[in-house]
Amino acid sequence: MSYRYMRMLLMFDMPTETVDERKAYRKFRKFLINEGFIMHQFSVYSKLLLNNSASNTMLERLKANNPKKGNITLLTVTEKQFARMIYLHGQRDDCIGNTDSRIVFLGEEI
Repeated sequence: MSYRYMRMLLMFDMPTETVDERKAYRKFRKFLINEGFIMHQFSVYSKLLLNNSASNTMLERLKANNPKKGNITLLTVTEKQFARMIYLHGQRDDCIGNTDSRIVFLGEEI
């Protein structure tokens, strides 16, 4: 089986003027973190996915947890494209959670 790593980028702007809007924001952000999304900047998150099937599954989970207010945008790119990201200022986050080296294959050798 071949694996094609993908990166799902999620960008969002949600209103936070009322108590209910702030609660919805916190709930959505907590959902993203629990699903393994990593914050790159405020309201910009990404998640490493194994293949297109995993991407489709994550998309369905996001639709089911959509806060229905604000603007939520998704962009899925290959890991190779993501790795070519240019940083004009700041540094690349090299933590283990932001790389594909945290993936462990169980079973047959690949």
